[in-house]
Amino acid sequence: MGWRHILSAAILLLAAGSVGAQGFVFKDMQGQAQRLSDYRGKWVLVNFWATWCPPCLEEMPDLIALHEAHRKTDLVVIGVALDSTRESVVEFVARKNVSYPIVFGDYAMATQVGEVEALPTSYLYDPSGKLVSYQQGMVTRASVESYIKNKSKK
Repeated sequence: MGWRHILSAAILLLAAGSVGAQGFVFKDMQGQAQRLSDYRGKWVLVNFWATWCPPCLEEMPDLIALHEAHRKTDLVVIGVALDSTRESVVEFVARKNVSYPIVFGDYAMATQVGEVEALPTSYLYDPSGKLVSYQQGMVTRASVESYIKNKSKK
């Protein structure tokens, strides 16, 4: 019974994550709606972070470079700031010239995408809007580009 319970829980978690994510709607700090459905045809990386989180801050230059290199063609990054004050996020984004949309969020709102048990956490959706990857911890531009390149070959 143990393995069946674990398998059932995993299937439910995946189903809940992909069902909820299909309709995520966030309002970014400029008041613009960020919907997964608006990005059909592009990869979408949703990155949960905080201003006080060293690994989050370390990965941010790569996320900016990733977004800038791909935003007009095949990929966008959406950052969701958790556990930070609105003022610290506004100041940080301005100081670091973050070019991708930033959402000031909370854990209840984050459940539209999935569980966030550690920061940073990233979710990657393919161009059809299907959740294809999830990572707790840092991501790099190279790792995301490599993943997309490998998936695109199949």
